[in-house]
Amino acid sequence: MDAPVLVTGITGYIGDRLLRRFEEGGRAARWSGRQPGGLRCDNRGMALLGGIAFVVLMTAAIQGQRPEPVRTVEHVDPNRYLGDWFEIARVPNRFQRTCVGDVRATYAKRADGRLDVTNRCRVADGRVIDALGVARIVDVRTFAKLKVRFAPAVLSFLPFVWGDYWIVGLADDYSWAVVGSPDRRYLWILGRAAALDPGRLASALAAARASGFDVERLIMTSQGAASRVNRDQTP
Repeated sequence: MDAPVLVTGITGYIGDRLLRRFEEGGRAARWSGRQPGGLRCDNRGMALLGGIAFVVLMTAAIQGQRPEPVRTVEHVDPNRYLGDWFEIARVPNRFQRTCVGDVRATYAKRADGRLDVTNRCRVADGRVIDALGVARIVDVRTFAKLKVRFAPAVLSFLPFVWGDYWIVGLADDYSWAVVGSPDRRYLWILGRAAALDPGRLASALAAARASGFDVERLIMTSQGAASRVNRDQTP
């Protein structure tokens, strides 16, 4: 057997984990009585020791860098949230890639407690296309977390056809809303009017930023004359 090698600088927690790993594998390893926190092992275990230490330390570093979970607003009044919303800005996504402007969504309450969702937008040839879906509330305490699907009802039993719709920002007067997903891949800023004044837009951006979203990825949505219905409308 190769001569034992003293390895120092390993914390008690990591050192204890490594010691157990060596003992399970039949390796020669023991704590050094001369240097607290030291570990003796044979040369054949040095590569394994270094590899395990690297993985443990990197895992801890990655976990320490994880952002805080996305938080929704404390409460949403479902009745006040119903109606038309204009898309002010969005993070580009694949299912809206054909939309060039005039994007809006309409929410209507159903008899079963769910919401009918109608999304519409203008495409490059000038046509306005619609997408019909349904939303269900998954957090009845805050009403701020919903699941939305646009797939046919026959597929509604499949979990992956439902997308997350989390309301992470909302004006007191319901003049704007910030909607995102818990993985921060999707983000929308919505308004009751086709455009937000600078103050309201700044507040919406601040709400998105506070939830850890990268607002630099947002693209502004073009709203043509057909969408500019009562710009100053507020609930």
